[in-house]
Amino acid sequence: MTVRQLPLPSLVDACARLGVPGIGLWREPVRAYGLKAAARLVQAAGLTVTTLCRAGFFTASDSSADNRAAVEEAAALGADTLVLVCGGLPPGSRDLTRARERIADALAELAPYAADHGVRLAIEPLHPMYAADRCAVSTLDQALALAEPFPSTQVGVVVDTYHVWWDDRAPAAVARAGAAGRLHSLQLADWTVPLPAGVLTGRGQLGDGCVDLRAWRRLTDAAGYTGPIEVELFNEDLWARDGAEVIAETVRRYRREVCEHPSPGPRENPAHPSLPPA
Repeated sequence: MTVRQLPLPSLVDACARLGVPGIGLWREPVRAYGLKAAARLVQAAGLTVTTLCRAGFFTASDSSADNRAAVEEAAALGADTLVLVCGGLPPGSRDLTRARERIADALAELAPYAADHGVRLAIEPLHPMYAADRCAVSTLDQALALAEPFPSTQVGVVVDTYHVWWDDRAPAAVARAGAAGRLHSLQLADWTVPLPAGVLTGRGQLGDGCVDLRAWRRLTDAAGYTGPIEVELFNEDLWARDGAEVIAETVRRYRREVCEHPSPGPRENPAHPSLPPA
């Protein structure tokens, strides 16, 4: 989504050229391109699918079939982690407690199905401003409470800096998630001030905001996280630019803002594998 303006082949090509080893895919562009074709495309470029986003919205009455389809899509892409945005208040409801109970009930149905397909579920808490319409799970503590009834190989959590940077209880929750083997994904984005009018598309490029990204990297490292680190930016200004340029800039920013010992910027690799047709 950081470069949603790029068609999937161009995204894969740019990542391969810049030495980016994996991509977190979203279901909509994968479906538009074709599930099997997308899997072949990524594999031929020597990349991995780090996560598939997104499933969930469990508080909707008709989410079960779509969530099972999402599990199957993740498995077909070779993605071992399916990101869950759990859904907000049901229509006409003001009961957050009941919404979270519905999420727990839906997880009990989906988790075994995902495990049968070799896919982990990763609950992503969203900033509280999204509690009503997108995600009644607002903190890592809440996400862990929902995950803990299940084996860690089935259900864990996503740490997304844009959503949890403000929470002074989050560091302890990260440590607890790591110790339990439930830290399934790390996503980076910055929080800029003032936020743009469209808050959903207000994720700042790394280094443009107030989040101490390097501190979050240290925190997750200390918790034992060794998985992929994704950058997920919803940003209208970035979407209006050349996508390959945005990817290259993002790699540079990652090295500068996140790595302990920044190394030189990315160098293109023109010898990367050729890409198959759709």
